[in-house]
Amino acid sequence: MTERYNNVQIALHWLIALLIFITFPLGLYMADLKLSPTMLKLFSYHKWMGVTIFFLVAIRLAWRATHPVPPPITGMPRWQEIVSVATHHTLYLLMVVIPLSGWLTSSADGYQTVWFGIMPLPDLLDKNKELGDTLGAVHEYLNWAMLALVGLHAAAALKHQFIDKDGLLQRMNPFFRGQAS
Repeated sequence: MTERYNNVQIALHWLIALLIFITFPLGLYMADLKLSPTMLKLFSYHKWMGVTIFFLVAIRLAWRATHPVPPPITGMPRWQEIVSVATHHTLYLLMVVIPLSGWLTSSADGYQTVWFGIMPLPDLLDKNKELGDTLGAVHEYLNWAMLALVGLHAAAALKHQFIDKDGLLQRMNPFFRGQAS
């Protein structure tokens, strides 16, 4: 039977994935809008989701530190294990750094981040247009890197499911009821 992640790990994985799949295209769309109430509202939504992703990733990392993950699939080539670990670590890093870079950008641009319109977060930097522009570019590039890694991650999961048929995808499937780790 396939060893799977526990229900908290699975729920956090899919919730964070859903928020990323909403936040990324929203960021692309809103970046080209002219200043308007709609643009400001979309920027607020984008920032709310980014902060939420940041907090959920912090919870996920704390949970992961105290709850084991399933071992690699038996028979997986060593190079695939190495690429898998490197990809996962880089995804975690990006899920922390991207929201931080957005928060830093907002601070440098002089726009306070207010989570869900009720909880003001402190500005991390003083207003500085040049720094805001640089951080905005960094935020954008990091998001494109995340998109590439998410694509690699999804392609590897599909390869394991449909080519290797080794049950790896079932480990994160919320509807599969195999052995939990």
